[in-house]
Amino acid sequence: MRISDLIRMSASNLWRRKMRTILTVLGVVIGTASIIVMVSIGIGQNRSLMAAIEESGSLTAIQVYNWGGSSNGTEELLLNDSMLEDFAAMEHVKSVTPSLRFSVVMKQGAYINTYASINGVTQEILDKIPLAEGRLPDKDADSLEFVVGSMVARDFYNEKTQKSYWETQVIPDIDFVNQPIFTVFDRDAYWNSQNGQGDPPKKYLLQASGITTGGEGDYNEYCWEIYCHIDALKATLKKIFRNKPIPGQPTQKNGKPYAEFCYENVVVDVDKMENIDGVLQTIQDLGFQAHNNAEYIQSMQQQSKTTQMVLGGIGAVSLFVAAIGIANTMMMSIYERTKEIGVLKVLGCAMGNIRTLFLMEAAFIGFIGGLVGIILSYGISALINQFAGKLMGDYYYMGADSSISYIPSWLVLAALGFAVMIGIVSGFIPALRAMKLSPLAAIRNE
Repeated sequence: MRISDLIRMSASNLWRRKMRTILTVLGVVIGTASIIVMVSIGIGQNRSLMAAIEESGSLTAIQVYNWGGSSNGTEELLLNDSMLEDFAAMEHVKSVTPSLRFSVVMKQGAYINTYASINGVTQEILDKIPLAEGRLPDKDADSLEFVVGSMVARDFYNEKTQKSYWETQVIPDIDFVNQPIFTVFDRDAYWNSQNGQGDPPKKYLLQASGITTGGEGDYNEYCWEIYCHIDALKATLKKIFRNKPIPGQPTQKNGKPYAEFCYENVVVDVDKMENIDGVLQTIQDLGFQAHNNAEYIQSMQQQSKTTQMVLGGIGAVSLFVAAIGIANTMMMSIYERTKEIGVLKVLGCAMGNIRTLFLMEAAFIGFIGGLVGIILSYGISALINQFAGKLMGDYYYMGADSSISYIPSWLVLAALGFAVMIGIVSGFIPALRAMKLSPLAAIRNE
């Protein structure tokens, strides 16, 4: 018997018992959709995690810190320009990017921020900052220019009422770009003057050159800080403090400042992922604290895989129930078609063809159920992303890719193949039973 004849007979037999076939297929549809949706939620979680990590920094970047000073056991280690040159000279290191943070007091109108942090970064970093208004800072300007994050205004509070956005839920009315802002660089002198000790420190009129993109609920990695060119910040601090120690900078044993600025944080970018561990270990051996996102990623990906397996297992239960339904349908079909099977055997139909006929019917049920289940799973996934995504987005920042459920092409193919395999396996025992029927007994059967 030709394969085309077997396909035609299988389709015809299934169509003759439409209601039973539809109910059996429905079980496969639910099982397939359950597996795809459950696994897609785990995949979506992993994608959101990776997108958030990529936004917060390169996967090949090593964060080097010098909190409270580091030591190699014999001398204090300084994260200064000389050390940065040593980092840059290391094998597999592409670039070394420092950042210099300095705390100031900022005031405009009735609002003040006594813990405002200015982050001096390189031009390379400044060029990445998305602007909603204005321009990037000019490091050669007469006074220090900076870009203000869209969320920075929330950290200001009313000097009279002592209330901020976090109490009132009203963003302070501060115009960084069009109005100058009073800035005090010597915070120690400011607090002393507030306590009646010493004269008030000098105030500088500064103005922002731009505002980063962002708004209510629209967060990005640049929205929380104040950025300026690192060279301009260094020049300003040297001019203000002259030969006096600069707050936040380490000093020598005699109390004098070092000739070079020291950084709390430096980003060392490595050429390839496989070289990260070697460079990381070299930096740690020098005595610095350093870490890379790869360590965190491996841990989170392992958790994500476990989640996918658990969710996939839950969905597989539905498909297992559907497999029982397919087996039951095929057994009933054999009992109803006993005489037909006997006639086929008497006419000389090969045992293998009879087995193939019933396996093909079971495979058809799995294939049709799997196909419809895939279509259904795409609809469910879209609903999850549209409604549950909005609900979660009100409370959590989910990164660049906020899809809760994501269905890759390999999952679709795997689910369809699994559904067909479940159908074939479920129909195997009924097919063997059909092969073993006695032709004469089958013909006499009513």
